[in-house]
Amino acid sequence: MTTPLNRLDLNLLRVFDAVMEERSVLRASQRICLSQSAVSHALARLREVLGDELFIRTTSGMQPTARALTMAPLVRQAWQSLERAMGAPKFEPARSARRFTIAVSDFVSMVMVPRLLTLLRHEAPFVELVIRPESVTDLPEQIDLGHIDAAIGTFSQIAARFRSKSLFSCDDVLIANSSRPLGKLSREALSSLSIAAVCLHGEHDDIVDGFVSERGLARRSEMYDRAALEQALSVLRQSPPIVVSLPHFVALPSLLEQSDLTAIVPRPLAVSLARTQPLSIYELPYRSGSFDVSVLWHERTNDDVPQRWLLDLLARATEHVREQLTKPHPSAESASSPTDICRKTRRLVGLKPIGPVATELPTVMKGSGQAHASAPGLLGISSAR
Repeated sequence: MTTPLNRLDLNLLRVFDAVMEERSVLRASQRICLSQSAVSHALARLREVLGDELFIRTTSGMQPTARALTMAPLVRQAWQSLERAMGAPKFEPARSARRFTIAVSDFVSMVMVPRLLTLLRHEAPFVELVIRPESVTDLPEQIDLGHIDAAIGTFSQIAARFRSKSLFSCDDVLIANSSRPLGKLSREALSSLSIAAVCLHGEHDDIVDGFVSERGLARRSEMYDRAALEQALSVLRQSPPIVVSLPHFVALPSLLEQSDLTAIVPRPLAVSLARTQPLSIYELPYRSGSFDVSVLWHERTNDDVPQRWLLDLLARATEHVREQLTKPHPSAESASSPTDICRKTRRLVGLKPIGPVATELPTVMKGSGQAHASAPGLLGISSAR
């Protein structure tokens, strides 16, 4: 006869398993922290439910019946399954084949992804990393739905359901093709340049003060300090000479090589580009604001072991950027020559070229560091020179 599960107290199976292992009511009670009388009472109830004696008291201990011997391995397996289901999941990066999805801009990809892939190759060779553009439509909803594990960017007005942690902070510099030396920049010289800048979300209707807002999250779209630039040139009664606005950074090297354009970019990106491109870095003749680049995730994953590992990995993948930015660099008033600045900044970061730009598809990478495809403007810069 089959016993309906709705008539069965699962604690009785816990007692059964302990008595089967110990073959003693006393030792079973000590093992599961119950009194002897409680164990005896539980056995009596289980005998009644199953219609079998289950254990017979002998001078050598509690001997199981044939029914108990048949039940024992099945009960033990079921109990272990319940313990695994209720316990914290075990996560071993070296063996895991889990897929993680992060959203980043091409700026972050260029300065972080090479180091990130190196860490993955050594610590989690079977983990898959999917990189999507941080400018993806409705990023907050994608995080809410669990489609994106973490996003990296500059955020403000963060809704309570999200958590964030700063990875590094940086300011702006100007880059130009090395074949066109500019000398020390003054405000007058800056106003005469043709400058390219990046706005990740294009002409978005919801951009306010350089940020675009969606579902309780504001993220930076204008990737330069427009207010500081405008204020610096206002004394000259000049408008900012921004002649082209791009949706990503990846096209800048070729544009600067084939035209007289210059570009205002975040300092870590300038360092990364100058390592593989014929570019010079110039200090701006004004103090731009310093902005935080942070990793953002959903609060429901706070205690998730794989998520905590991912966040730690992202922090370590940007450690070289933090170290670079803590080193002194020439101020706008005492700027070294472009060659000196470029030489110094190149020594600060030990990154290898990322490789050529791929197609406009989500990037899926194994821990081996192989990139299958790339979202718009993500995997980087061509290794010319």
